[in-house]
Amino acid sequence: MDKSKRKAIIAGNWKMNKTPSEAKALLEEIKPLVADADCEVIACVPYVDLAVAVEAVKGSNVKIGAENVHWEEKGAFTGEISTGMLKEIGVEYVVLGHSERRQYFGETDETVNKRTKAALAAGLKPIVCVGELLWERECDITEEVIARQIKLDLWDVTEDELKNVVIAYEPVWAIGTGKTATADQAEEVCAFIRAQLAKLYNQEAADAVTIQYGGSMNDGNADELLGKADVDGGLIGGASLVAEKFAAIVKAAG
Repeated sequence: MDKSKRKAIIAGNWKMNKTPSEAKALLEEIKPLVADADCEVIACVPYVDLAVAVEAVKGSNVKIGAENVHWEEKGAFTGEISTGMLKEIGVEYVVLGHSERRQYFGETDETVNKRTKAALAAGLKPIVCVGELLWERECDITEEVIARQIKLDLWDVTEDELKNVVIAYEPVWAIGTGKTATADQAEEVCAFIRAQLAKLYNQEAADAVTIQYGGSMNDGNADELLGKADVDGGLIGGASLVAEKFAAIVKAAG
């Protein structure tokens, strides 16, 4: 991490876990443990937990994010949530393009781009996820896959808008599997992402972007991963559901 150029961010991605009452209880546990954090701390929670979560973290340094958002402001999109709905209740961040959304719900780079543009226009900060499948890594096309995703997902995003974008590198083969990219592998791809941003924008703009690693980061490996120059934080899955483990990762980013 280079905190002189960009913000370190640890974000929990709760996925489809925790009822509203459970979410409140977990956040109450987390708040005192991360109160002195030297990084941005975010909990990205299910839609039904958002209002409770925003209320629970008031007066603390914990920010709340959603796990997805639609690109239209309103309309006949049954089951979807708009940027205006999120903004009104106090949500600040939103996870977009997570591999589970791509794998199970037909998300494409085109729809990720539309969601990203809509989030930025509404004043939300998107955490845009990119990453390769195991087969793609084995075929040695990781860089081609990542370069394509970065270019398409950020299509027509201006340099000024880029200041509010967070990139999360999540090798799909390491999400929820217990497998983790080595610190060197994570650094290699995060550095490649930054190089791609420099090509699309410029080096100064690229250096200012927070690039997280997300792929089974936990309290045991966070120190090594976060010690790399281009790994600026983490998008944390399972470990974010246990207050002590999440707090340990936050401490590692400090």
